[in-house]
Amino acid sequence: MKEKIIVGEHDIKLNLIDSFPNHPYHVFDDVDMEELVASIKANGLLNPIVVRNKADGQYELISGHRRKRAYEILKISKIRAIVVDVDDNEAIIMMVDSNCQRSKILPSEKAFSYKMKLDAIKRQGKRTDLTCAKVEHKSKKSREIVGEQTGESAAQVARYIRLTYLIPELLEFIDSGRMKMQPAIELSYLDEESQRDLVDIIDDTDVFPSFSQTVRMRKAFNNGELTYELIAKIMAEDKANQKPRYRFSAEILNQYLPANLNDKQAEDYVLNALSHYKKYIERKNSK
Repeated sequence: MKEKIIVGEHDIKLNLIDSFPNHPYHVFDDVDMEELVASIKANGLLNPIVVRNKADGQYELISGHRRKRAYEILKISKIRAIVVDVDDNEAIIMMVDSNCQRSKILPSEKAFSYKMKLDAIKRQGKRTDLTCAKVEHKSKKSREIVGEQTGESAAQVARYIRLTYLIPELLEFIDSGRMKMQPAIELSYLDEESQRDLVDIIDDTDVFPSFSQTVRMRKAFNNGELTYELIAKIMAEDKANQKPRYRFSAEILNQYLPANLNDKQAEDYVLNALSHYKKYIERKNSK
């Protein structure tokens, strides 16, 4: 086991830095990552990452998962890091707070990060060696503290945390904007089997439940009456606000797309092509 490095700023090898356990924020190799890589390549690292010592001689990454990934892409072996001496709960709170300023935060990321911070604050409240700042928290509910520090109401914090009871497939629907928060919260009260039944029906029909439909599903579940057949019956109802959806296979689209486009570039290409075709049709019809 190597000797722990002292608190302060140091250049640390990337292979000695482990990700934060159950890190709730995604790191995508997307356009934003390309911009970060270009910025670091041109200007260097403007803000060091934050780590803490681990018992096995490695370091735990608290803040800077995207910056670390950018260094990996650039094949730079060492990164500037601030080593801090914090306990588990303090590390969780620092990790969540450092990510709250991201320009894009998915609902699932908020859900799991708020829950992690809420649990950490609750555990801190049971300690007897609290700092003055933590003692002040005793007069407030933990959800209110999380809300104040994240810019959300306590009720909204509770709503997001309910999402952690959803299976991954339903969370993905929310993150992609295909399902809204209100119906998702109702579905979070169903058991895993019922949620998976619903996902199967959504996959088959590409139709999503309305808020009123999910309320009825939850009521039936609470009464022990929710079955696959009942879910299918509820989902088969016509909804006035159900928007038409168009699905195209990648095999079909790839016949018309340039090679090596990422998802965003492919979407932009298709939309631009449709825009040009629409103008062509309008000019043709006006003659």
